[in-house]
Amino acid sequence: MLWVLFLLPAWAAAGVSCARLCLTSMRAAAAESDVSADHAHHCHRLTLYEAAFLSGGPARVADLTLVSMAGHRRLLLAHTGWVTVVDPDGRDDLERSVLGAIGPGGQARIAPVRRTAAAADSVRRLSDRLVAAGLAVPDAARTSVADAVTQVRAAALGVCGLGALALLLPAQGLDEHRVLVALWFALPLVLTLSCLVIARVERQPGTRWATPEGARVLRTVAGRGGGNLADLVSVAVWGVGAVGSPELRAAFEQRRQWQWQWQ
Repeated sequence: MLWVLFLLPAWAAAGVSCARLCLTSMRAAAAESDVSADHAHHCHRLTLYEAAFLSGGPARVADLTLVSMAGHRRLLLAHTGWVTVVDPDGRDDLERSVLGAIGPGGQARIAPVRRTAAAADSVRRLSDRLVAAGLAVPDAARTSVADAVTQVRAAALGVCGLGALALLLPAQGLDEHRVLVALWFALPLVLTLSCLVIARVERQPGTRWATPEGARVLRTVAGRGGGNLADLVSVAVWGVGAVGSPELRAAFEQRRQWQWQWQ
């Protein structure tokens, strides 16, 4: 019966983590409902920067700014993963943030520029405006739900590990009860996996960054405009993978490779 000593912490981890996820999700949903109700009368037409934030967060805004400036020949994005300043005058706060991230040398790697620009005050102000309009999920709600999901995943892995240890115990008579032990550990594992599936399904109406109302408004952005504007819309909604230029795609692929090397 020593395996019970492993079962108890497995159940405790599964129960506490799932309860936290349920409570956190309920609070986040209530907060989103309250904000949406307060702004139900408001008709908001998204800018491309706002659409980028609702689709992919601060990093997507930085990507869109880089691609937009490159399209207007104010930046040069090389296929080697470097960005070079052509026009040092930014037209808005986001462009000035990118230029500031590049630095006075006028040339830098895309990866650190993107990371610094995503953390700029201009992106934070953009986020605050979308949260106030009921279109973006507040940082506290998003991070708390993400942390709760991470805890449930860790609990599921812990249940698997404790179950494996319990089955390996050299206790007398364990072979006859091996199936029973596995079933007892399967219950908390099913509980954690079910909570993860439910959390995944419940978050489908919006993205990680957008509320359900924000996702509804975001759907109206797709297909807007033509030519270069259509390319920027694709980048805002679907990311840099939707860039039409092979050279730009190569530049961002180099960015990912550089990030991997330094992780």
